[in-house]
Amino acid sequence: MTLRRQIATAVAAIAVLVAVAVGLLVHQAMIRQHVDQARAAALAALGSAVDTYKRGEVTDRFALDDPALPEGLRTLAAGGREGSLLAGGPQGESMWAARPVQTGVLSVRVDFTQDRQAIADLDRIILITVVAAVFTTVLAGVLVADRISRRLRAAATAARGIAAGRTDTRIGELVDGKDEVADLAAAVDLMSRTLHQRLEDEQRFTADVAHELRTPLTGLVTAAELLPPGRPTQLVQNRVQALRSLVEDLLEVSRLDADAEIPDFAPVPLERAVRRTVTLTGLEVDVDVDAAADRQVRTDLRRLDRILGNLLLNAHRHGTAPIRLHVDGHRITVRDHGPGYPDDLLARGPQRFRTNAPERGRGHGLGLTIATGHARVIGADLTFTNHPDGGALATLTLPDDPSHP
Repeated sequence: MTLRRQIATAVAAIAVLVAVAVGLLVHQAMIRQHVDQARAAALAALGSAVDTYKRGEVTDRFALDDPALPEGLRTLAAGGREGSLLAGGPQGESMWAARPVQTGVLSVRVDFTQDRQAIADLDRIILITVVAAVFTTVLAGVLVADRISRRLRAAATAARGIAAGRTDTRIGELVDGKDEVADLAAAVDLMSRTLHQRLEDEQRFTADVAHELRTPLTGLVTAAELLPPGRPTQLVQNRVQALRSLVEDLLEVSRLDADAEIPDFAPVPLERAVRRTVTLTGLEVDVDVDAAADRQVRTDLRRLDRILGNLLLNAHRHGTAPIRLHVDGHRITVRDHGPGYPDDLLARGPQRFRTNAPERGRGHGLGLTIATGHARVIGADLTFTNHPDGGALATLTLPDDPSHP
C-alpha cells in the first residue's frame, strides 16, 4: 500500500471512529433527555391526578386499575410504591406513572410518540452530519497525503537520477515547504553536491595523472626502442606498451566521465562492421549474423568498434573458448564459455580497476567500463548477464534513432 493510501485509510478510519462515537454519545444523551422529560411530566401528572382523586373528582387524565398498565409497574404499585416506566402499548409508546390508592392503582399515561419521532429526526441529522464530516475529513486527508506523496515521489525520482549518475540534480527545486520532507530534500541535495564534487575531483585527478604520465611514458617508449635486441629488451618494451595502453585508457575514461565525448553518427553496414572488428582483434570468434537482421544502422563506427573490441578482448582474456558473436537486428551479443560474470559486476555494473573475481583472470577492469561509456554516448543499451548454460553474456542493443537515445 502506498503512503498516500495509508494516510487516507488512517484518516478515514479515525474519522469514522470519532464520528460514530460522537454520534452515539449525542444519540444516547438525547434519548436520556427525552426520557427524563417524559418521566418528569408523567410524575407531575400523577401528583396532580392524586390531588384530584382525593377531592373525589373524576377526570379522564388518570385511570384506576387501567388494564393497559404495564405489568411491572402494576406489581410495583401493588407493593405500595410509586414508579414510572417507558413501555409500548396499543396506543403507541408511552411513559407510565402509577402509585397505590385506597381503591386500587392510580396511573397516568404521557404519550412518547412525538419524543420518539424527534429522536428519529435527530438520528437522521446525526447520520447526515457524520457522513458529511467523514467525507470532508477523508477528502482533506487525501489531499494532504497526495501532496506529501507527490513531493516524496519527486524526491525519489531525483534521487534515482542521482544514482544513475546525474549528480547535478537537486531535489530542493522540486520539493517546496519547510517540513520534514523539505529537510530530507535538503539533506539529499547536500549529499548530491558532496558526491558531485568528489566525482569531479576524482575525474580531474585521473585526467591529471594520465596527462602527467604521458610525457615520461613517451620518453620510456623512445628509450625502449633504442635498447639492443634481446629477451630483456622485449620484456621492457611489452611492459612499456602495457603502461602506455593503461594511460590511454585512463584518459579515455576521464573524457567519458566528463561527458565531453560527441558521437559522429553515420550509416554503418552492421555485418561488415562486426566482421571488421573481429578481424582487427585477431581473435578466434564465431560470428553469426541473422539473415533477417537489418544490415545497416546509423551509429558511430569508431565507438561501435571500440565497444565490440573491448567485449571480445574481455571474453578472450577472462572467459573460455569458443567465443561467439551473434547479430540479430539491432542487437549484438558476445558470449564466452567461462565461469561467467561475477555477482558484483552483475549487480553494480563494471567498476574500474576491479575484475571482481580471480577466476576471471587478471586486468585493470577498464575495458568494460570504457565499453559502457561509449554505449552511453551513442545511446545504446549494454547489459551484462550470465547465460543459463554457462558463460558470460554481453548484450549491446543499438537504438533505432541514435539522435534520440
